[in-house]
Amino acid sequence: MLGVKGRMTQIFDDKGTVSAATIVIAEPMTVTQVKTTEKDGYQAIQVGAGTRRESRISKPLKGHLKDLTNARYIREFRTPPAGGDALERGATIDLSSFAVGDVVIVSAISKGKGFQGVVKRHGFHGGPRSHGQKNKERAPGSIGGGGRAGGRVVKGMRMAGRMGGDRVTVKNLKVLKIDAAANTMLISGAIPGRPGTLIEIRG
Repeated sequence: MLGVKGRMTQIFDDKGTVSAATIVIAEPMTVTQVKTTEKDGYQAIQVGAGTRRESRISKPLKGHLKDLTNARYIREFRTPPAGGDALERGATIDLSSFAVGDVVIVSAISKGKGFQGVVKRHGFHGGPRSHGQKNKERAPGSIGGGGRAGGRVVKGMRMAGRMGGDRVTVKNLKVLKIDAAANTMLISGAIPGRPGTLIEIRG
């Protein structure tokens, strides 16, 4: 299922236990293409979610979405080979695929944080705050050299650099509540990205 991340909230269960939760807006998706092993070399379904103005869609995409809604997002998911109920082009997928208590996997693009140092990016502790230390508290320290690896910096050395903006997958999240009328669901815990981020929910 494709959805859009909303704000975080909290929900109480029957025993009064509170749980942090994220609101996800998951409007019904439309199957835009069914790929088969015979024709495409692999088996998958392509789905469209959301809507946008027709003026924002290119002519090739208009032809691809002919007789369907103007989808804002188009994504493709692999399907298991052979067996199962095959979906046809134009079929609708909604929140009825999920139930309260289901354990799901959520993937999204995390918040971009720009260029960050090693303390924030990798969790380095930094240098001591005493013994004359003045301006190296958040410095990375030695990166090797000398006799290590022939005097070069080894690959994978943790340094300062761009942080965030990566595809992050969080497992073992639980569906806490489903509101089919409002096309929303509550998922336990935090989800990568900012409010408005497109997320993928897999059962």
